Amino acid sequence: MLYSESGQFNTRYQDDRRSFRLYQERLGFYLLLASAFLLVPFWGNDYWFSAVLIPFLVLSLAGIGLNLLTGYAGQLSLGSAAFMAVGAFAAYNFNLRVPGLPFLISLLLGGLVAGLTGIIFGLPSLRIKGFYILVSTLAAQFLVQWILTNFAWFSNNSSSGVITAPPLLLFGQDFSAPAGRYLLTLSIVTGLGILANSIVRSELGRNWMAVRDMDTAAAVIGIAIPKTKLLAFAISSFYLGIAGSLWAFTYLGTVEPHGFDLTRSFQILFIIIIGGMGSILGNFLGAAFIVFFPILLSQVSAGLLSGVIDAGQLENLQKIIFGALIIFFLIKEPNGLAQIWQTFKQRLRVWPLRY
Repeated sequence: MLYSESGQFNTRYQDDRRSFRLYQERLGFYLLLASAFLLVPFWGNDYWFSAVLIPFLVLSLAGIGLNLLTGYAGQLSLGSAAFMAVGAFAAYNFNLRVPGLPFLISLLLGGLVAGLTGIIFGLPSLRIKGFYILVSTLAAQFLVQWILTNFAWFSNNSSSGVITAPPLLLFGQDFSAPAGRYLLTLSIVTGLGILANSIVRSELGRNWMAVRDMDTAAAVIGIAIPKTKLLAFAISSFYLGIAGSLWAFTYLGTVEPHGFDLTRSFQILFIIIIGGMGSILGNFLGAAFIVFFPILLSQVSAGLLSGVIDAGQLENLQKIIFGALIIFFLIKEPNGLAQIWQTFKQRLRVWPLRY
């Protein structure tokens, strides 16, 4: 059997804490990562880099940001796009107003500003919870968009409010080409994804899950609830801020405040619901579903129904099918694609016996 755990024993505590406990899982992860860095840049074309792979990576990172807050810490949020906008516009202004500031530093500072903003809008979580905190983050969504639209300073007095990507120069290399933007995005998402996996497996991650499951019990065992909740908002918003900067600079190249509207927040929420709450892998699976499935539907419908149905109606039909599949999927597997993947691995472990 290719996927057997027979003979693999954990003799150290560190081995038991590994993200990939079986060597087959580790081998698969390293091969996937090596292929993404070494093979895809040579095999991919500009369309796949610009229209498929980069948005998939950025949405995966945004999903990680929201999942840290909602899936692990149990704090509901509908303001994800607002924190993405804060990160994008802050990184733009740091790069614009501090001459010679490296791109990566401006990206980091944009994430930090988004993290501080997340703390401010996370303060109500110390007194309220559930749907009430959801409304608080929804206020952030409208307030941030209103500020960025009505104060032209944030967009360098642009009449349209549009900001443009700064030069993507790192260590003297230009990453402005589609393959370069893909590699830059992939490197940042990989680094932050590994960091997020370490965070959720650390003491802070366990505190988040304790607060999520029952904050009263968490307080009884000595967890500082206010600090834990605000750290969840800060780190989540930091990730969303970095994702917003990448969305503006490596994906679109130019963006306006309305590009981070409520629809974007719902899109990120769908990613973590479809992918799986409380799962780092689920963010990538959910983003893949959101990005790839509409493309697949478009290709299939264009091939089978072209000329039979009007193009405008065909687009609406695709949205209906997409929405219906999301509802069906949530009913059949509410724990998301990550749970389906775990079930599939369990079946492989006992194959050819019945699961």
